[in-house]
Amino acid sequence: MLDLKFVRNHPEEVKENIKKKFQDQKLPLVDQVIAYDEEYRALKTKGDDLRAIRNKKSKEIGKYMSQGDKDQAEKIKAEVVQVNQDIEADQAKTLELEEKIREIMMKIPQMIDPSVPIGKDDTENVEIEKFGEPLVPDYEIPYHVDIMEGLNGLDLDSARKTSGAGFYYLQGDIARLHSAILAYARDFMINKGFTYCVPPFMIRSDVVTGVMSFDEMEDMMYKIEGEDLYLIGTSEHSMIGRYINTIQEEDKLPLTLTSYSPCFRKEVGAHGIEERGVYRIHQFEKQEMVVICKPEESKDWFTKLWQYTVELFRSMEIPVRTLECCSGDLADLKVKSLDVEAWSPRQKKYFEVGSCSNLGDAQARRLGIRIRGEEGNYFAHTLNNTVVAPPRMLIAYLENHLQEDGRVRVPEALQPYLGGHEFLEPVKK
Repeated sequence: MLDLKFVRNHPEEVKENIKKKFQDQKLPLVDQVIAYDEEYRALKTKGDDLRAIRNKKSKEIGKYMSQGDKDQAEKIKAEVVQVNQDIEADQAKTLELEEKIREIMMKIPQMIDPSVPIGKDDTENVEIEKFGEPLVPDYEIPYHVDIMEGLNGLDLDSARKTSGAGFYYLQGDIARLHSAILAYARDFMINKGFTYCVPPFMIRSDVVTGVMSFDEMEDMMYKIEGEDLYLIGTSEHSMIGRYINTIQEEDKLPLTLTSYSPCFRKEVGAHGIEERGVYRIHQFEKQEMVVICKPEESKDWFTKLWQYTVELFRSMEIPVRTLECCSGDLADLKVKSLDVEAWSPRQKKYFEVGSCSNLGDAQARRLGIRIRGEEGNYFAHTLNNTVVAPPRMLIAYLENHLQEDGRVRVPEALQPYLGGHEFLEPVKK
């Protein structure tokens, strides 16, 4: 959420930013919120004037009463009653305007970083760099569901019976591999100096609206019926929400956290075969990075975070590339975002396995996360990034390490988490 004072003083810049995000339907919001703000400030001034008048007249009542002039005192009392009524009416109007202003400000997108490429949607994202050689073996790489079933590690049919489409059972070596990757990612981030956390998996509505836009909320979140609780779509939601209405000391920053959680998402829409299986699902687990820092540090942290993900994937010998998200692909709260994509030998292309985002002060402003500085309090910056998100990440892992005989190689970094095994063996039927 932007600073209202910034919108008031720089309306054309805000409108230009909206155009860069290809959200022209939101352009009228800028003039609307400025008009509401002007009316609001006029009412506040009027209210201050009315309270000054009330105080003056209240003193006059005492003066006339002490002089024995009850008639004049009663007349002034009647005037004070009217002033009070005017103050109450203005207060009601002020509260109404506050709500209208907040509603609009929640819809106006964050100012994007000048380095963000301009584009309409994810088809115009820009490749930055490749890491590792994207190889295609001279033998066929099966569909990821077939690889998992070959290891007796996946049961989609039973999951459809118990839960419906978009759910799964993992078992055997695949379930163990899933847990091993999460444990390795946890330790990897701890070794980078991050504090490991397991947060609540449900959050209240005021936290939801603090960490994401209304459109994202509608498309992603599952609401708990009859309660003010939502299932989290990522642990970032509850991790950032942890600091709602707090003041952080400058010398204690940055806060660097890595969190584990299950994640729940609606994943609305139809998807092709490559996005079925365990690629686009309603429930998965993820290791996340979260940073709360001073504004001047957020650009450096953004670079560090996505580099950690690249380093992690390369340690597991999976080729990846980075994509700069264009303006039209940025969610409204994001200042800058970069996707990490893993190589798929089967599809002969890269696919997304993680996303790194700098949200500037957008979440902090919504949630009231401030830093205590020498010259006063100011809003923090927040960042988040995916470490790993199996089981989607398992697709990249299995495709890149599948051997011609059906075995799956285990890179050295993961072997301690899989009992020292160098290969996962297919199950003979």
